Amino acid sequence: MPPSLHPLVSADDALDHVLRDAFPMGTEVCTVDEALGRVLSMDVQAIRTQPPADNSAMDGYAVRAADTDGAPVRLLLVDRLFADSSPARPVGQGEAARIMTGAPVPPGADTVIMQEQARAGEGWVELLERAVPGQHVRPAGEDAREGELLLEAGTPVGIPEAGLLWGQGILRVPVHRRPRVGILSTGDELGDPAAPEPGRILDSNGPMLAAAVRAAGGSPVPLGRAADDPAALRAALERGRGLEVLVTTGGASVGERDFIRPVLASVGAEERFWRIAIKPGKPVLHALWEGTRVFGLPGNPTSSLVTFQLFVRPLLRRLQGLPDDGRAQIPARTVVPLRKAAGLRHFLRARVESRDGSLWATPLPTQGSGVLRSSSRATHLLVIPEDVTQLAPGDPVGLVPLHWMA
Repeated sequence: MPPSLHPLVSADDALDHVLRDAFPMGTEVCTVDEALGRVLSMDVQAIRTQPPADNSAMDGYAVRAADTDGAPVRLLLVDRLFADSSPARPVGQGEAARIMTGAPVPPGADTVIMQEQARAGEGWVELLERAVPGQHVRPAGEDAREGELLLEAGTPVGIPEAGLLWGQGILRVPVHRRPRVGILSTGDELGDPAAPEPGRILDSNGPMLAAAVRAAGGSPVPLGRAADDPAALRAALERGRGLEVLVTTGGASVGERDFIRPVLASVGAEERFWRIAIKPGKPVLHALWEGTRVFGLPGNPTSSLVTFQLFVRPLLRRLQGLPDDGRAQIPARTVVPLRKAAGLRHFLRARVESRDGSLWATPLPTQGSGVLRSSSRATHLLVIPEDVTQLAPGDPVGLVPLHWMA
């Protein structure tokens, strides 16, 4: 079918195809440090009660609440407790113990008076306000109790979760594996950034997409560069056989040297779509090859980055069990008037500022698909739907947050 007659798939349908049958990958066990940013594949149980005993949430005095009736009252000081100490004796009627934050509350005491609400002397303390039982006391097991569910499967491991695990003495946890992503740059014109040659375009797409894969939590597998030749492309694709995802750049459009589609067909790949109704990045291909999910992204650097953000990143996150499917947009308003033809969904690189409680987006002046400088300044993609042809200043728009700095 001639390209002009080949139906364009919508951005939403394309993402549906990409995420179809995409489930979290299997389990591997790693250190908590290595688990940061990843997702637990199994429940984790608490192995100790935290805190192990009632302890003080404040610096102050551990007392019996009943002894504070009629405050101000004067009590006898009988102990001094720090976080690493144990009570020497119970607190009886008319008695108090000096206590520091984190120290165990002694038997007999049921409340803590802040030191700002007391006046101390030699061997005594005067309490200036009445207290209630449990005041400023952190009960044993407030954070976790031995044997109970600590973190459930599907929980992303962030810094608080890591702290919870370390506090339990749990140093290794089961997480979903990272998807391995092969990255292949194509084009006779490409040269090695480490060894520039006259007349060559330096391959920025390969290392750039490898960085994007790492930022999305995947493990990049560089496959080098391939010439615009079917045999060379086939041999290069074979290097990525068996990986979870394979990303190529260039060669997926309609030029005389664009061979990605026929070469993928020749090795038995099942094409799921080709060409999406978006700008930039219309000539995107997606295929399934013996369990490997293949993306043919445009060769223009910005188109490659935008389409990675819109379609590859959501898949990588889904394969790791992360909840984001790439569809969420942030409401904002456009600073400037915008016009376009109907038919394509536009994604404009933009910068965003907050004014009067709302977000306002300004598209960057250069939107060319080969211009990386504007991409380096963008914080979001401003989305103009297919059927919208013009927007006035102040009209609502949707924003896709960019993760190129992650």
